[in-house]
Amino acid sequence: MKTDELITLLANQAGPAPKALVVKRLLPAGMAGGLLAAALVVSVLGLIPDTMLTEPGPWIKFAYAGALVLATAWLVSRVGKPGASGKQAVGAVLGIVLVMLLVGFASYISMEESERAAALMGHSWLLCPWTILVLSIPVMAGSFWAMKGLAPTNLPLAGAACGLFAGAVAAMAYALACTEPAAPFIAIWYTLGIALCGGVGAVLGPRLLNW
Repeated sequence: MKTDELITLLANQAGPAPKALVVKRLLPAGMAGGLLAAALVVSVLGLIPDTMLTEPGPWIKFAYAGALVLATAWLVSRVGKPGASGKQAVGAVLGIVLVMLLVGFASYISMEESERAAALMGHSWLLCPWTILVLSIPVMAGSFWAMKGLAPTNLPLAGAACGLFAGAVAAMAYALACTEPAAPFIAIWYTLGIALCGGVGAVLGPRLLNW
């Protein structure tokens, strides 16, 4: 039997990693990275005005990013287990994104034409995705550390899961400072920022998670 075949056989028969191990590694990594990202946001960008908390915009951001944090954490836990299927977790992530896109589209078409461009582009469309990517760096480092202690076999997917998780946590942190209130903006630019993090994670996965 070839070495690669033996490794695959052992990995597939290793059984799932204990749930406690996944939580023990991912939870502190996400919390530490998220707190660092939030601290950067507060110290560099500042908090949104208190008056914005009476509007739906900030709460849509927190709900969207928070739902993705849970779904991508589930995805990380699935792809970190040898032989485990991540299809349901992927479906949950895509479902949440689809709901947000539908909310953004419904809001967009309900607006006056003169308001649509401002709602879609805001004043920070160019900065938003890249800010989320930068803020995701500490979370991504922690999530890769967590994944390294598990047993992923699909390294690009495992890396993408780490990146998406980091992007979702970073998006929650960025929402503390982001003054864009419109659902179309959130649906497009927050999603793009989180997707960028997933893409970076997919590229880094085979390099950082190899055995």
